[in-house]
Amino acid sequence: MAFMTEILEKQKVSGPECRNRMMPVQDALDILHGKWKLLILMSLSDGPMRFKEIQRQVEGITAKMLSKELKDLEINELVARTVYDTTPVAVEYTRTPYGHSLKKVIDELHAWGLQHRKRVMRKSN
Repeated sequence: MAFMTEILEKQKVSGPECRNRMMPVQDALDILHGKWKLLILMSLSDGPMRFKEIQRQVEGITAKMLSKELKDLEINELVARTVYDTTPVAVEYTRTPYGHSLKKVIDELHAWGLQHRKRVMRKSN
């Protein structure tokens, strides 16, 4: 949150106004917290996927954690779960239009992450 503090200091914002400016960022962080949610959303960017397909794309996530994260994303209307009446039952997950509204955020995080990796790797060599 140091960057937010710096921005708010430059804008001479304090007290309740400061908290009101930080609240939406806190809300977003609460919904997207953890190391898996954004990666799950990225895996669903090309269309619907089944559970095991998502698990293969998001390396390192356990089935239990994926199930929990998908439920959280569904509760927050970022992912939709569709159950098909087939034998065996098929279940697909897809990003909702609301979930697609995070595209710019994910793209910016991707670009920043690339820049950061170059910077950090350059220092370690």
